[in-house]
Amino acid sequence: MTDFLYFDYAAATPLDGRVQAAMAPFLAEQFYNPSATYAPARAVAVELEKARSVVAHWLGARPAEVVFTAGGTEANNLAIHGIMQRFPDANVVVSAVEHDAVLHPAARYAHRLAPVTADGLVDLDALRQTIDDQTVLVSIMYANNEVGAVQPIKQITQLVKDLREARRQQGNELPLYVHTDACQASNYLDLHVARLGVDLLTLNGGKMYGPKQSGVLYVKAGLELQPQVLGGGQESGLRSGTENVAACIGLAAALDIAQSQRHQQLERMQRLQAHFLDALAAQVPQAVVNGSLRKRLPNNVHVTLPGTDNERILLELEAVGVLAAAGSACSASNEEPSHVLRAMGLSDADAQASLRFTMGRQTDEAAIDRAVAALANCVQ
Repeated sequence: MTDFLYFDYAAATPLDGRVQAAMAPFLAEQFYNPSATYAPARAVAVELEKARSVVAHWLGARPAEVVFTAGGTEANNLAIHGIMQRFPDANVVVSAVEHDAVLHPAARYAHRLAPVTADGLVDLDALRQTIDDQTVLVSIMYANNEVGAVQPIKQITQLVKDLREARRQQGNELPLYVHTDACQASNYLDLHVARLGVDLLTLNGGKMYGPKQSGVLYVKAGLELQPQVLGGGQESGLRSGTENVAACIGLAAALDIAQSQRHQQLERMQRLQAHFLDALAAQVPQAVVNGSLRKRLPNNVHVTLPGTDNERILLELEAVGVLAAAGSACSASNEEPSHVLRAMGLSDADAQASLRFTMGRQTDEAAIDRAVAALANCVQ
C-alpha cells in the first residue's frame, strides 16, 4: 500500500500476501498445462482441482459445478448469454441497479428492468409483476457495488420457486432460472448456493484480495449453458482455453481466507462504518447517506453532498491523499449520472454530487478521521 488513504475497496483490493504465496509456484516452476498427459502436468491438474474443491466447499456445491473464468464480467456474460442463446424467444429480467456486466449482456435480448425502492432494494411485488410467462432468467445482484444495498436473495428465489410451481400447473414447460452477481458479497456474506436458492452465481477474485482477471461461475448441476468461448473444451466445455492455474489457485485461496474470517470482518467493518457515519454527522452534517442502512454491506458509505460536484471533490481529496470514488470504476469515464442512483430516485444533480467510500482490511479509525476531516474541508 502507498501513503494514500484508500477508500475504494469496491473497485479493487490489494493482493493478500498469503494468496500471492499460493500463486507463486504456478507462475514459475509449475508452469505446465494441466491438460497435458505427462506427470508434472498431471500434478498441476491435481492442484487445479483442489482449488475447485475449495471454491465448491464455500458455495456448498459440487466441484463439477464450479467454472473458472477470467473475472466477474466474463462469468456474468456466460450466465446471461449462455441461458438466453438457448431460449432466443424468451426474456430476461434484471434489476435496474445491476452492474453493467449484467445490464449490457441482458440488453442484447428481450429484457425487462425490475424497479428498486429509494433504499436501492428490489421491490418484490414489482418484481413479481415484471416476470411473465416468457421469462427464462432472473438476474439480481447479491450486493450493490455502488450503494452497498444487500438484496433479499432468499425471498427472490422463493418468489421464483412459487412462479415455477404456478407454471407447472399451467403446463408452461419453460424453465425459470435465478442468477446472482455476488462479486461484492464474498468478504462479508454467506455464499451457500442451496441456502440462497440460486441456479447461477458469479464471483470475482479481484474483489476479495485475490488476483484480478480471476472469476467463477457456479452452474447448478443439470443446467445447460451455451458456451461463449470455444476450443479445447476446458472447464466442462463451458470455457475453453488453457486455465490460468495461478489465478484459479489464487482465487480459491482468497475465497478461503475471506469466508473463514467473514464473521470477524463483518463485525469490524460494522464498527468502522458506524464510526464513519458518526464522524460525517458531526463534521459534514449536510451529507445525505444513500441506500439502506439496515440491509447494507458493512464497508460501504455512500453520500450525497447537495450542491457540490463529485468530480471536483474527488480531485481535491486525491490532492490531500484520500482516494474515493463517484461510483463503479468500470463506469468512471462515463459522464452520465449513475443509473443506480437514478433508479433509486435521485435527481441528476444529486447523483453528480454523490461519493462512495468503501473500506477494507487496511482501514482503521485514524484513516476514517483523516478522510472525513479532508472531506469537510473540501465542502466548506
